[in-house]
Amino acid sequence: MRAFGNIEAGDQTSPERRFQQLIGNSPALEAVLEQVERVAPTDSTVLIQGETGTGKELIARAIHNISSRCGRSFVKLNCAAIPLDLLESELFGHEKGAFTGAIAQRIGRFDLANKGTLFLDEVGDIPLALQPKLLRVLQEQEFERLGSTQTHHVDVRLVAATNRDLTDMVQRCEFRSDLYYRLNVFPISLPPLRARREDIPALVNHFVEIFCRRMGKQIEHIPPETMFALRSYSWPGNVRELQNLIERAVILSNLGVLINPLPAAPKDPLVFPATTTMKDSERSLILRTLEAVGWVIGGPKGAATKLGLKRTTLICKMQKLGIFRPGAEGRIL
Repeated sequence: MRAFGNIEAGDQTSPERRFQQLIGNSPALEAVLEQVERVAPTDSTVLIQGETGTGKELIARAIHNISSRCGRSFVKLNCAAIPLDLLESELFGHEKGAFTGAIAQRIGRFDLANKGTLFLDEVGDIPLALQPKLLRVLQEQEFERLGSTQTHHVDVRLVAATNRDLTDMVQRCEFRSDLYYRLNVFPISLPPLRARREDIPALVNHFVEIFCRRMGKQIEHIPPETMFALRSYSWPGNVRELQNLIERAVILSNLGVLINPLPAAPKDPLVFPATTTMKDSERSLILRTLEAVGWVIGGPKGAATKLGLKRTTLICKMQKLGIFRPGAEGRIL
């Protein structure tokens, strides 16, 4: 499981410290981290694409942390959070008197990130009028502050991110094609949480530990039906939604047992008596799932996929729990 901390200056060889808060070892996540390791040592521009809450900033920090710039500044800017008329000043700075209210000189994010990395989140929200200036600094590493004719030269590695379809925006003339191609030198697509469900238990345990420590609480048991519900949910808000729901669950939990923070299913809910043991709960959960899929174990619609397990893992659990296909004379398959 990857759950690595910030890399320290001069400690680029320590595998345990290569990444920050990237939890999981699913094939989908491992594929992304392999791309990160390939592109990080270069100075190439990276475009991170993915749904909201998939961890785009964490990937940007990982790229910075294992690059030669790791001892320098990591500067970030959410382009969607800055009013359009102030975004140019935020990026490039301004001189005193450049516009009404500019009572002093301001250093922009490109200056602050000199020799380091600049992370532009929601880059698709940069207005068309400002895009040529961004293209110029990416190509020439130079710009002028608002209200100045003096050219400033910088050495900045840019990592951009968006949850929007930039190719579609280019076709609708909402985003410059030349800027898109300049940003899209090395694209990284982050999978949604529903595409890496096998990472959910590790993420749940990670967030439970964090919030228990913050709140001074202790969670000793996560019921299998709760974990099954969390693994089965669609997670439209991805890891950020999971984190927020686990925080809620820790707040509401008592007696050391994590409650299920998801709303109850409207039909055929799973009910476990208070006296049911964990082994009984797991056996009942597997049986219910097998019956629901017609005792199909493997494949995309099989019980193993529904439970978020490998086929071989599910078969092993069935053998230990004495679960056999009805009429199969003691055989699982």
